[in-house]
Amino acid sequence: MIETARLLLRPPEPRDFDALHAMWSDPAVMRDLGPVKSTAHSRATIARHLGYGPSHGIGFNAVERREDGAVIGFCGLKPGAPDTPIADELEIGWMFARACWGKGYAREAAAAWLDWAWVYRPEPRVVAITAACNLPSQALMARLGMRWIVDFEHPVQPEGHRLRPSVAFAIDRP
Repeated sequence: MIETARLLLRPPEPRDFDALHAMWSDPAVMRDLGPVKSTAHSRATIARHLGYGPSHGIGFNAVERREDGAVIGFCGLKPGAPDTPIADELEIGWMFARACWGKGYAREAAAAWLDWAWVYRPEPRVVAITAACNLPSQALMARLGMRWIVDFEHPVQPEGHRLRPSVAFAIDRP
């Protein structure tokens, strides 16, 4: 578990499912990230990230707001997506409930994960990807000190899909 001034970053638990699924099934949250998730897809996403723990020592965590215990997001580290320019690198990512946008939670959680990575991981850099149209995520990447490294076409999106044009950013180990 990682603690910040306002947040607890911890592995997801069964009690977190409703909050995480509500976020993943919100069309506004998913607009620049991918299709809204069904209940089954949300369960599979949680299971996949829990699986990164034993296999890689990482994974996305539930983001719990300390003041009230509400689960407001999902943030962490995972192996870079295959068939992308960041394959096999250490990837950081985040997603937050719409009601929590613009409050600095994503930056606080991501910065905490970067600090954790520099202490506990050997990789020379951490990378992130997003759709080229996802300007808020790109702005956060820049605020975290990440720099653009490449534009690419994301293979999970079909030709012509608005989310296929993608960008990758990186931050080097301090």
